[in-house]
Amino acid sequence: MNRINQLFETKKKDLLSIYFCAGYPEVDNTAEVIRVLVQNGVDMIEVGIPFSDPMADGPEIQKAASHALKNGMSLHRLFEQLEDIRSVVDIPLLLMGYLNPIMQYGFENFCRSCRECGIDGCIVPDLPFDIYLRDYKPVADKYAIKMIMLITPETSEERIRLIDEHTDGFVYMVSSAATTGAQKSFDEKKKAYFQRIQAMSLRNPRMIGFGISNKETFRLACENAAGAIIGSKFVTLLGEHISPETAIRKLLDDLSFCT
Repeated sequence: MNRINQLFETKKKDLLSIYFCAGYPEVDNTAEVIRVLVQNGVDMIEVGIPFSDPMADGPEIQKAASHALKNGMSLHRLFEQLEDIRSVVDIPLLLMGYLNPIMQYGFENFCRSCRECGIDGCIVPDLPFDIYLRDYKPVADKYAIKMIMLITPETSEERIRLIDEHTDGFVYMVSSAATTGAQKSFDEKKKAYFQRIQAMSLRNPRMIGFGISNKETFRLACENAAGAIIGSKFVTLLGEHISPETAIRKLLDDLSFCT
């Protein structure tokens, strides 16, 4: 069984997934960050592939991606850094990145490298779902790579059910149509969106991302989905503290109860 499916089978609620950008703040600390996150009880990790035009990301992740590229980070280098990661890590690992660098690498080569490194799934925000079904799904399935799709408050019920039917792993619920970035709370409109999707009784579990940064937003995400994905807040802390250990402990303190 894929590690993503196994996770959701064994732990139904209060899941914590952390995103960080490979190559930031140090070019060669990817494996170290992953190890530290696992040691501190994180359930799932998304490793960001830096790109020069990350259109879905807010200023903190954009800054991290730009810094990582200046450091010399590339997709080839990332796969080299992940080569032996499965000797020390057993939780689900996903890569999150934009289509351009993946296409330059070659999509089948990308899926093959993911499989060889033990990557369980991928998130490609700018890959249209229709094109994924037609051109990419057969290749991803060949290498057993779960392609995770995003939905937003503007995604139609028809499209959500289509995504739920044709994907496996989890559905990534974007909390708003805006870019990534920490928020102190969720307004009533976002809460209504969470409840509307929850009432659809989807086949796949759901994770809520974008804006999760404190105890309140984490709690609301966990009340309306299997758990939360935190990116900008952790990337900010990583930049401030350099040490992955200090950054994740500060984040867990801010979340209070999710250790």
